[in-house]
Amino acid sequence: MEFLEQIFSYIGDFTWGWSLIPFLVVLGVFFTLASGLVQFQYFIRMFRVLFPAKGDLDPTKHVSSLQALLVSVGGRVGGGNIAGVAVAITLGGPGAVFWMWAIALVGMATSLFECTLAQTYKRVDEAGTYRGGPAQYILHGLGSNYKWLAVIYAISLIAAFALGFNAFQGNTVAGAVQDSLGVDRLWTGLALAAITGAVVYGGIKRIAEVAEVVVPIMAVGYIGMAIVIIVLNIGDLPDVISMIFSNAFGLEEAVGGGMGAAVAQGLKRGLFSNEAGLGSAPNVAAVAHVPHPMAQGVVQSLSVFIDTIIICSSTAFMILLGDVYVPGAEGVDGVVLTQQSLVGHVGDWAQYFLTAAILLFAFSSIIYNYYLGENALTVFTESKLARHVLRILIVGLVMIGSAAPGATSVFFFSDPMMGILALVNLLAITMLFPVGLRVLNDYRRQLKAGIEQPVFDATQFPDLDLDLEAWSQNGATASEPAE
Repeated sequence: MEFLEQIFSYIGDFTWGWSLIPFLVVLGVFFTLASGLVQFQYFIRMFRVLFPAKGDLDPTKHVSSLQALLVSVGGRVGGGNIAGVAVAITLGGPGAVFWMWAIALVGMATSLFECTLAQTYKRVDEAGTYRGGPAQYILHGLGSNYKWLAVIYAISLIAAFALGFNAFQGNTVAGAVQDSLGVDRLWTGLALAAITGAVVYGGIKRIAEVAEVVVPIMAVGYIGMAIVIIVLNIGDLPDVISMIFSNAFGLEEAVGGGMGAAVAQGLKRGLFSNEAGLGSAPNVAAVAHVPHPMAQGVVQSLSVFIDTIIICSSTAFMILLGDVYVPGAEGVDGVVLTQQSLVGHVGDWAQYFLTAAILLFAFSSIIYNYYLGENALTVFTESKLARHVLRILIVGLVMIGSAAPGATSVFFFSDPMMGILALVNLLAITMLFPVGLRVLNDYRRQLKAGIEQPVFDATQFPDLDLDLEAWSQNGATASEPAE
């Protein structure tokens, strides 16, 4: 076991150490510039999904664009938004918040293209719904010669998200409930496992329906708390914002390492939280029934914006507007720093509020992680038996992770495996970026022609291995050939 831990430690150091973060940053900037700042060009258009027009495609047998967005937000938003931000501020100072914002803005372009590719290469499954994601755009975009790359991606996705992270999520919930309410971990584990089983056995449609209820409640509640705290401390807000920018550019050193620590922690925690480029969100983005791939790509940019610019910022302001955090001081960090900051603002009841937030954040992540695993499993088999085994395994891991405080130590492979799948995904979307640009140009051409809701005509891209059935349900085609 010690030998395996050492091997995975080396993999983690290689991926998350010096290769992955620079790769994510450089590619994010490249995608932003090469696309003509696409995430800013269509920024207002992103919010249209929140108010679907009467004629928008949203049949009951499919997952809507809004539902796919909410499942994605539910998966991205988790412990990184509560504990991760606190760790970034503790180790990198207030300036880390600025660099979290910066990486989110360029990451919006990365997410846009990976999710657009997932939509472009999606397939219709036996139930009449869609499946897609990095494994599919590797197989159908890069070709069968790269199946080995899709296999590596699928194994990494199942190991990191479906297995490891779900046990961690169960452990996080059970620990929070035990600390604040005194409920034994076993009972929390049983309840969480039962609810998880009920949801995942309903498939992606039920997962989307649950996310449509849970995610708005958790997001609005958490953001609402942050707004209350900002209003209560409105006089200190200009000083906090000034501190963030001063520390970000080394004008004011809050921790050892100065600007370097702020940049490193901000980028790392921001990427870990919003998952842009990691190859997880495209699996969910592909299931949406939309008229054009770019429509869901634009929507998924909004998911990154919500995760980091809105929710991570909510945690940051809760901490920085309080008295608990002391720049450069050691001791309180992680979720404890967030919890104590909340208590300092509004009283002891806030610890129960945070427990509820953690519960909702973790549960939405669990069902999201399950679907990622189920989708990755299709690379190897379409067997219903294999799907049932995966569901039982995940429900069991949620239970074990919840009930045993030290059980999650065996999942030391999760972060390194996530690093591998991120590298595989970034390699794939870099190679397929010209296809993404073609789809973007088709979308722009139709908008320029006055078409309010561009429609994707897959027959205009005969050189691509697309599933025409997946796009035949649009009921319309673009009037002019794609460039």
